[in-house]
Amino acid sequence: MSTPAPGTLAWFEVATDDPETTQKFYGSLFDWTFESDGALAATGLEYRNIKASGADRPMGGIFGTNGQLPNHAVFYILVADIEATCADAEQLGGTVINKRLDATPAFAYLRDPSGNQFGVFTPPAA
Repeated sequence: MSTPAPGTLAWFEVATDDPETTQKFYGSLFDWTFESDGALAATGLEYRNIKASGADRPMGGIFGTNGQLPNHAVFYILVADIEATCADAEQLGGTVINKRLDATPAFAYLRDPSGNQFGVFTPPAA
């Protein structure tokens, strides 16, 4: 399986204070399967990767917030350069909410000029 091209909608995340109910809902509605992300679990985060029926790789995740964040869903676009994308977004009237260049994968949360939140990320080096 090849990595999606930059500019591709490549991931989504559902953040919830009730991961069990959220998993049951989406699993039943779309026949998705879920698996704990061991690397994130080792850091104390509850994160479940989501696969569509018959897919060979995850397409998104459920993030257990423990009530620390509002419930929300966000989509992520794959980009080649987080810093350049954040700078371009700001020049186009968007805002950078949070940027984590030290994370794996590196990512940032942005808002478009209308206030809609979305994410960008770069995949870890192969």
